[in-house]
Amino acid sequence: MGYSALNNGYSCSRCIKFHLMSDKSKQTDVVIIGASASGLMCAIEAGKRGRKVIVLDHANKAGKKILMSGGGRCNFTNMDVDASNFISHNPHFCKSALSRYTQWDFIALVSEYQIPYHERDLGKLFCDDSAKDILNMLLAECKKVNVKILLNTDIKNIVKADDELFSVTTSSGDFDAVSLVIASGGLSIPKMCASPLGYKVAEQFGHHIWPTSPALVPFTLQPHDKENLETLSGMSVECDVSNARIRFKENILFTHRGLSGPAILQISSYWKAGEEIEINLLPERDVVEVLKTRQALQPNIKLKTLLTELLPRRLLPALFDQQTLDKPLQELSNVLISEIAKQLQQWKIKPNGTEGYRTAEVTLGGIDCNEISSKTMQSNKVAGLYFIGEVVDVTGWLGGYNFQWAWSSGWCAGQVV
Repeated sequence: MGYSALNNGYSCSRCIKFHLMSDKSKQTDVVIIGASASGLMCAIEAGKRGRKVIVLDHANKAGKKILMSGGGRCNFTNMDVDASNFISHNPHFCKSALSRYTQWDFIALVSEYQIPYHERDLGKLFCDDSAKDILNMLLAECKKVNVKILLNTDIKNIVKADDELFSVTTSSGDFDAVSLVIASGGLSIPKMCASPLGYKVAEQFGHHIWPTSPALVPFTLQPHDKENLETLSGMSVECDVSNARIRFKENILFTHRGLSGPAILQISSYWKAGEEIEINLLPERDVVEVLKTRQALQPNIKLKTLLTELLPRRLLPALFDQQTLDKPLQELSNVLISEIAKQLQQWKIKPNGTEGYRTAEVTLGGIDCNEISSKTMQSNKVAGLYFIGEVVDVTGWLGGYNFQWAWSSGWCAGQVV
C-alpha cells in the first residue's frame, strides 16, 4: 500500500553506522510518520515547543480516517472516558495519557474554534456539520506552529546510527531527525491507506508485537443463519448483546451480510472465533410475566399479535415457526412460555466470522505497551523513537474513545519529542 520498504524490509539499525546528513538530506528535530489524528496532535504540541516538525504520509490527504469517521461527522471524543473503555494486554498503560490530556482538553480546543457539536447516546460527541471541521482545526493548529506536512510520500528506509539521528529515506527526499514518531495507524480500512508500516518499524527496532485482528467490525453469519435473517436487512433493534466476558446494550443492525450496529461492533472486539454471542431482544422486560399476564387477560389473542407490540413484525418469523406464532395465548403451556422467553432473551448465534479489516473501525493488538513509556510514549529500547495512536496495543470502544486515545497519546509524545 505505498510503503515500498514493506516488501524489501528495512535496513538493520545495528548495521554499519549510517552516513548522516548527506548532501540531499534535510535535518529536522522531529519526523512524524502518519498525518493521522495522533500524528497531527503530536506535531502541534511539538511545534508549540519550538521544535521543527515534518509529518510524512503516503496518502493524498491528511487525516483521512478523521474525515470518514462518524458517518462524516466525526465522533471526536466521549463525555465519559475511563481506562475500562480500552482493551490492552496492559490495561493500566493508557491511564497516564488519558489523565494528562483529557476529553475536556480536546473539547476546549473544539470550543475555541467555535465548532458546533452535539452529544448523542452514551456520551458520544459529534460535529453538527462535518468532520472537516475537526481536521481543519488540526491543520490550522499545525500551520500556526510551522509544521510541515508532506503527502504522497513513501517511506523507503529507516535507520539510526548508534546514539545518533534517525535517517528516513523517502520518495520526497531524505530526512535526519533527533526524534522519530510512528503514528501510522493500524490495518483497518485499507481504502484509507492503512498500512503495516508501524509494526514493521517496531519489529526492526526489536519491539514485540501482539497479534493483530479487526475490531469494531460487523459479523458474518453461518449459511443457515444468513438464509434465515437476510430478509431483515436494514432492521435495527435495541437489545443486549453479550458473551461470557462482557455485555453491551445498544442497537443491532441486520445487514445483507450478517449483523452490525453499535452493540455488535462493541462485542466484536471481545469475540473469539467459534464462540457464540447471546442476544436479549427485550432487555427491559420479563417476558414470562408479560406472556402470563396477557394470557390471563386476553386468552384468545394470538402470540404474534402480542409480540408485534414488542418487536418488529418481520422479525418474528426468523425466531419462531408460523404454527407457534398462530397459537392463541390460552394454548401456551408453561414450558412453551419459558421456551419463547428464552428465544427472545437468550437468542444464541454463532458468527461465521467478521467482515475483516475492510470494514473494521480499528485494529486490536499492536506494539507491546510494556516496551513503551506510558508517560512519554517513547520506546524503552531505542531513545528518540515514539509510538502513538492505533499502532500501539490500546484499542478503545466505539463512541469516540479511539480518537481520545489518539489525542492523548499524541499530546504526551508532543511534550517531549
